[in-house]
Amino acid sequence: MSSTPTSEIIIRGVTSSGRTFRPSDWSDRLSGVLSTFGADHRMSYSPYVRPVTIDGVRCVVVDKKLQEIEPTAYNFLLSFARDNDLQVTDGGESSEASTQQG
Repeated sequence: MSSTPTSEIIIRGVTSSGRTFRPSDWSDRLSGVLSTFGADHRMSYSPYVRPVTIDGVRCVVVDKKLQEIEPTAYNFLLSFARDNDLQVTDGGESSEASTQQG
């Protein structure tokens, strides 16, 4: 059996000790750092960073392509996770993800 490499990482809103990370909208805020505003004045999340809910836990999905395209942003996201003791997993380890409506 061969495993395929995942193209995403998931920053879960749970600390290594199992506590829920606060504030509750942290995933929207973190994803918003790389968002843009269009001509219609509406915010659009980056195609490389998006907030989701997985099994009731707020998360941020980060496309690994971001590391090549914008390494500073990628490192910022991973540093945020590390500094806040958040769980980081490969995208293949997640189950049912639903995109949050912003």
